[in-house]
Amino acid sequence: MPLPSDRSPDPVSDVMRWGAFSCALVPFVLIISGASWAGAAGTAAGLAAVTGACRALLRQSERTAARIRVRETGRHRDQRAYVGMTAQGGGRHPEGRTPVD
Repeated sequence: MPLPSDRSPDPVSDVMRWGAFSCALVPFVLIISGASWAGAAGTAAGLAAVTGACRALLRQSERTAARIRVRETGRHRDQRAYVGMTAQGGGRHPEGRTPVD
């Protein structure tokens, strides 16, 4: 069992690497076992299509989870961990006035 420090920072990329490996390995095994080249090529194309669709679904799932996390925290944090200071609000006011003036 991997330790928490052994986890990949991008598990989707790990899954895609395994998918690409299987897209190459399965047709090779089919050819060795006597299947036709056309059948192996069709199988490779099908596996590549399924792998691509899975990648798209995994990325969409990550984006949805990130949006839910942002919604639950209530505010978006930028990379410097400042909360709530966006281009639409907060920050300096023109003419040197503050919101309470």
